[in-house]
Order: sequence, then C-alpha cells, then structure tokens
Amino acid sequence: LGAPPSVDLEWTFDKWARHAVYADEVSLPKTEKHYYFQSGVNREERHKKWKHWTFVSRDLPSFSNPEPTFFGFNPPAQKGIQCRFGERGVTAATHYDGGRNMIAMITGAKRYVLSPPFACPQLGIVTSREHPSYRHSMLNFGRVTLLDEDDGTVEMSKREKEWLRISADAPTLSTVLKAGEVLYVPSHWFHYITSLQKSAQCNTRSGMHEEGNENFGGLEEVEDCIKDGDD
Repeated sequence: LGAPPSVDLEWTFDKWARHAVYADEVSLPKTEKHYYFQSGVNREERHKKWKHWTFVSRDLPSFSNPEPTFFGFNPPAQKGIQCRFGERGVTAATHYDGGRNMIAMITGAKRYVLSPPFACPQLGIVTSREHPSYRHSMLNFGRVTLLDEDDGTVEMSKREKEWLRISADAPTLSTVLKAGEVLYVPSHWFHYITSLQKSAQCNTRSGMHEEGNENFGGLEEVEDCIKDGDD
C-alpha cells in the first residue's frame, strides 16, 4: 500500500517546538507536512551515578530507578526510556511491541486505539522482517469512515478498501491519554496513536509477557499471524 510517508531530518528541538505551536495555532491541515521529534536515554544510564544522569532520567525517577517500581517493575529487562514529541495530526501506524509498556503523558494529549493480539490477522500487519514497516500496519485507519464516500474526492484502491473493511470489524478500545496520566500497554497489544495537540510522552518497557491471555491472545497468536512473512 505504498512506502511509509516519512523522512529523517536534522531539526533542533527548538525548531520542532516552534512548528508544533504553529500547528496548534492554525489547526494545521492534513495536506501539510507534519513533524515529530524523538529523544531518550539508553538502559545503561540508570547504573551511573545520579550526577551523570541526563534530565530525562532525573525527571522520571519511576522509570529510571534501578530498583523495581510500579512503573518499571522489571529493571533488568528495561531497554531505556524513549520520549516522543508530536504535533497535532501526527500518527503512529498500528503496531505491536514485545515489551510490557508504561506510557506517561508529560504534556498535551494523544489518542490511543488498542486491539488485542488475536486481532492481528484483521489489521494488515506487515509480516516480512525485511520490510522497513515490519510488525506495523500499512493501513490509514483514519480513512475507515470514508469507505462509503462516493463523491470522487477520495481516491482509494480496491485493495485498500478491502483491508479497511476487514480492519473495521477488529475489536478495539479507544482512550485519550492526557498530561499526568500513564497508560499500560501489555505485550503484543496493537496500538494506533494520534497526537491531538503539541505533546510529549515518555515510555519504558519491562520485559516480555509470553503467555498472553486466554481472552485476548498473546505471543503465540501474533507469531502465527506473522509467520508467513518468514517463508
């Protein structure tokens, strides 16, 4: 369904932040370019002395603590802290992560649409490990509501329409994560994320839960879904 519509840029945080403010002020339309900033710290930083910690680790002690906490309950399996800064309209394609994920919204708000592991066959997930979008969906779920539009303004291939109709029946739940809130995303749960305004969110993972859940599935269901891409 096409290559991922993104490129890497050498922007400073200040330049990104100014554009994010502008995007809020003018309600940046979907036809304009949108920008996203990412930063974080590696897993080794938490073992250094506090004076050597960066501001990310200092500001998020529940994530960076080398001892177990409610949010980082398995420190040996932690892979660092990742922080993502989005402007209104920036979307992360539906995907899954193996690690149990704690996501803290620092400022702004993002909408999360989640689906359980057993929904994998309905989500158009890329199953080839060689593909740059492996374990992500190539579908734009924002177009599901446009399926029945027939006024000539929406161009949609037959294949895209077929997949969107399949995905429209996938079990989902939706929530808006606001500043000061933390969302737990279990291992192998799919999530589709849209930034609703200038936002900052940081997350840390606490290892994989392989057993899953009899009602929602887990690692086994996801592996069965993507195994054809390894043939």
